[in-house]
Amino acid sequence: MLEHLPHWLGSMLRPVRAGHAKLAIVQDGIAPPAARLSLTSPAFADGGRLPVRFTADGDGVSPPLVWHGVPADAAALALLVEDPDAPTPSPLVHALLWDLPPADGALAEGAIAPDSGEDIGRNSYGAHGWLPPDPPNGHGNHDYVFQLFALSRVPALDEAAGRAALLDAIRGHVIDAALLTGTYSRGEESPIGPVGTGEAAVATGG
Repeated sequence: MLEHLPHWLGSMLRPVRAGHAKLAIVQDGIAPPAARLSLTSPAFADGGRLPVRFTADGDGVSPPLVWHGVPADAAALALLVEDPDAPTPSPLVHALLWDLPPADGALAEGAIAPDSGEDIGRNSYGAHGWLPPDPPNGHGNHDYVFQLFALSRVPALDEAAGRAALLDAIRGHVIDAALLTGTYSRGEESPIGPVGTGEAAVATGG
């Protein structure tokens, strides 16, 4: 959808961003007292560029995720993926899941989908499943922030739940959390590098 914006308009909108201060994990009652959880992906490094296949320019499937260090007293895990660089009042929600098993585990590539069997809420476009990154052309780098929460209770939510409902349900019940950030952009040179190396190349976004 946003790929149809002309480069000049995306460039004009570059300063307009929701802001990292609005990410769920830093909100009062959500920020965890500890941060021992580990969240990684075999497909991209933390802070690295998302491969095209996970975006609106490729297959648009969700990336694989792996987590370790879940507290023994956790009752459930919840995952929220947000884009704080979207030119919107609040971060754009790309995925929302809750009641994941409270143990070390993983999500396979493409697992964030309506027919996956997981408890998946609505993204910012009102659909269930993964909303592929789709930044405006020329808007600069966007962070896609994967936030995993270990909870002291299972959220009481239904399939219509969105970001606000999830935050209300987990506020005061987050006992640990982890962050993983992937980046993506269109219409400009962006540094990319293989997972697990310090090497970098230059590619044109999109």
